[in-house]
Amino acid sequence: MRRHLKLLDFALASLRRRPLKSWGLVVVYAFTVAVVASVLLLTRAIREEAAQILVAAPELTVQRVVGGRHEPIPLSYGDAIRGLPGVMGVEARFWGYTYDAVTDSTITVMGASEGLQGLEMIEGRLPTTATECAVGAGVAEMWGAGTGGEVILVDAESTGVPYEVVGVFRAPSEMLTNDLVTMTSVEAAVFLGLPDGTATDLAVRIANPNEVDTVAAKIKRAHPDSRPITRSEVLRTYDAVFHWRSGMMLAVFSGALVAFAILAWDKATGLSAEERREIGILKAIGWDTADVLELKVWEGLTISLTSLMLGLIAAMVHVFVLGAPLLVPVLRGWSVLFPELRPAPFVDPYMLFAIAFLTVVPYVAATVAPSWKAAITDPDEVVRG
Repeated sequence: MRRHLKLLDFALASLRRRPLKSWGLVVVYAFTVAVVASVLLLTRAIREEAAQILVAAPELTVQRVVGGRHEPIPLSYGDAIRGLPGVMGVEARFWGYTYDAVTDSTITVMGASEGLQGLEMIEGRLPTTATECAVGAGVAEMWGAGTGGEVILVDAESTGVPYEVVGVFRAPSEMLTNDLVTMTSVEAAVFLGLPDGTATDLAVRIANPNEVDTVAAKIKRAHPDSRPITRSEVLRTYDAVFHWRSGMMLAVFSGALVAFAILAWDKATGLSAEERREIGILKAIGWDTADVLELKVWEGLTISLTSLMLGLIAAMVHVFVLGAPLLVPVLRGWSVLFPELRPAPFVDPYMLFAIAFLTVVPYVAATVAPSWKAAITDPDEVVRG
């Protein structure tokens, strides 16, 4: 152990004798690790946020599809679905989008119903009349419209409709409610231009989770134009979307990754005359080839692990403290009313192992290879160059 520690101490001293090369590698290396880790950490954080949102989602959502497009679904479908074995209840949902040209933002409009019981009222209450609405914290902040104020929304006929704000709310996940405006279900249907006797979709509660697929198959047989969507399918869709977006971002940064690989390989394999002379002198005074290789392994590990730790710390600060301001707009979607993301710190050990393996091992190998070639050469030839 004492021998290994002495070799480590010598390796650190050797790196200190070449500060520009050592710190230059550390900075570039750490930046590359920070970029990759930030994308992976943020993707995992948003996926966890999406999973939290869907915990309270219905086991089955039924839509109507005509010509491959989502159309309003007749309420009579819900009456038929209630009679299926295993179905605990069916709730008609009225929701859609409206665009606010003043703030250049898209607002989600939803009818207040039992499906919104998870909302935490910051102030006021949910609407009870056609002229009232409640807004999410993001909408309230953007419009400066608290309880007692008034907002104007553009309905399906492109007409501005005034509503009195009677409440401001939030939810455990602000991504769900930050751009949300709720009104009574009847008013939401009128505002969105839904035909009488129809809803946007149906939320189906099922007693036994193992029967979700069976109930979905029965609904599809009874109503061929319906599209039953299970909660697990929604989760898989979220995973696929975020994996695709994270892959797209990594592809954007691929140029930086390639540049790092070229720089690291050049710096690691291009032994300077001073380094070759140092190896020759060590061999001449009695060092074994194994000692020289262990010395270079320590140097490579020191650079790699230092860069890895600095890069991971920078990525965690960027994602978990600052809210990933450089990456969030790409991964979260098109809405401009983004809540301030503060994801709970979550680190996947497998992800850390993958990053470490893909960065530390190649660099250490690139460091040892040219050193081995110099170490097996005659010391006199190495010293004389």
